[in-house]
Amino acid sequence: MIRKSIAEWQGDGPTGSGALSTESGALRAQPYSFKTRFGEDGKAETNPEELLGAAHAACFAMTVAFILTEGGHAPKRLKVTAAVDISKVGAGFAITSIALDLEARVEGLPAEQFRTITEAAKANCPVSKALSATPISLSARLV
Repeated sequence: MIRKSIAEWQGDGPTGSGALSTESGALRAQPYSFKTRFGEDGKAETNPEELLGAAHAACFAMTVAFILTEGGHAPKRLKVTAAVDISKVGAGFAITSIALDLEARVEGLPAEQFRTITEAAKANCPVSKALSATPISLSARLV
């Protein structure tokens, strides 16, 4: 199974801009630029780190849901926030960490079992595996 995304860029690095699209059509010519990637303006635009965080949050949530369901504890609600930190490192930039934060509503699941499941999901979600060179932290709580 192969999933495709397309990035188009016009202009130089600092003042140019681009558009992102996905094969599924979920994103269609979604704008992105340097100023919105490293600045605070342009909230209607996206950036690679935000998209990476969305992919990681979605993958992790699905993995937790499958593990919980297989164990007889189908979740009522899972809310995952992925905070992707991009920082200046040497002459360039690097993604230096990703923090996953999970709020879960699961009935009848002991806290220790929940912790074991969420750690297993963090280690085994395909996006976590792909990003294994980056430190990934996890905060998970039952609500």
